[in-house]
Amino acid sequence: MKNTIKNIQYETRLPGSSHWSLKMRRGTIMRITDLNGHANVGLLFYNPENLLERYNAPDTLKCQHTFKLTQNHCLYSDMGRIFASITEDQFGWHDTVCGNSHADQIAELWGQRDYQQHRNEWHQNGTDAFLVELAKYGLGKADLASNLNLFSKVAVGADGQLSLAQENSKGKEVVLRFEMDTLVLIHTCPHPLNVESQYPERPVLIELGEAETVSENDACLMHCDENIRGFKNNNLYHLGNI
Repeated sequence: MKNTIKNIQYETRLPGSSHWSLKMRRGTIMRITDLNGHANVGLLFYNPENLLERYNAPDTLKCQHTFKLTQNHCLYSDMGRIFASITEDQFGWHDTVCGNSHADQIAELWGQRDYQQHRNEWHQNGTDAFLVELAKYGLGKADLASNLNLFSKVAVGADGQLSLAQENSKGKEVVLRFEMDTLVLIHTCPHPLNVESQYPERPVLIELGEAETVSENDACLMHCDENIRGFKNNNLYHLGNI
């Protein structure tokens, strides 16, 4: 399904334990590739024209009747609009319930390392990574929402406990098509359920380009009735922004 990307206009390699943010325009594509396997890519989404509108994980799962996210699912805002659609997915399971790692958790598992002393060998956590990016837009801790974790499959044991399934995602890709202008926050810090013996440093490739026009029988649009309503909500929103 490579034809969902008309052309790639920018690409970058985001190292492990890193963070980034950027504005994606409506009708653009972001392709994320796990280069070495077992990466975790934390994502948050905000409306750059109204930063109070942000990704809503409960609504995203509830309206599409799912616990996991994968191809043909849409990513909803708390206003019932669709930030992005997952148009391609070679991994098949992405977590949006477990949230972020924290500094205390990282220090307990792998030891405390800060950038001032250890430079690129430091141990960053997902929460602080997002807070650094949020501060660039005048936002803070109160603006954190439950995030999406790409390439992280969560398994439920017989006792009801959650664990991180060790499925190799090396070389696998996920493509997001943006359905409205979106501020995207990204980090490559460990998943909160990661208990590896060494602090994971897992880079990803990020490619940006133009999307094909959404057709009337688009798989994400037609995935369920709720998605049809979500796209209509986007149309109404864009009528006011022409």
